[in-house]
Amino acid sequence: MTLHRSLFGIALVLSMVGGMALGQSPTATDSTKVILSTSLGDITIALFDQKSPITVRNFLAYVDSGLFAGTVFHRIIPGFMIQGGGYTADLERRPTYPPIINESNNGVRNGRGTLAMARTSDPNSAASQFFINLVDNRNLDAGPRGPGYAVFGVVVDGMTVVDSIARVPTETREPFQNVPKQPVAIISAKRLR
Repeated sequence: MTLHRSLFGIALVLSMVGGMALGQSPTATDSTKVILSTSLGDITIALFDQKSPITVRNFLAYVDSGLFAGTVFHRIIPGFMIQGGGYTADLERRPTYPPIINESNNGVRNGRGTLAMARTSDPNSAASQFFINLVDNRNLDAGPRGPGYAVFGVVVDGMTVVDSIARVPTETREPFQNVPKQPVAIISAKRLR
């Protein structure tokens, strides 16, 4: 019995250390949660409050102001990511707050189910648009090639919804590519705690 408990304790510690090494699991004190209600279902996100404080504050400003409501996932690339938070169904750009500083050196990698900020070639240009990684996209991490894309959260419930969004057929609507033929709307975004 004692040996069994010891082995269980060692396994538990190793699994916790493994999760921290990957940087994909927020702790209880580092986990503001947000629910994105979409036209295909709900996605619950845990945010990396301590690892990505600037990015999380920025994301929550959009959540709290209601600016994500009525936007769509306007870019879907199966086997890569889904992107939203910046455009309406008719591809009109929503107003944004000023861009933020890139926090891609926070030790959190672009793994399946993580959320990261979309940006231009300027590393410090992220505003409202974010994407959800459909696979491990290590090429998006900060590294020798330069700044990466700042990961600030992870899907904790609703990856089946994310995968459903990824299967929506897309088309080109100049100048946009990979636009869903049927809009996938963000109905609301709200804090859970």
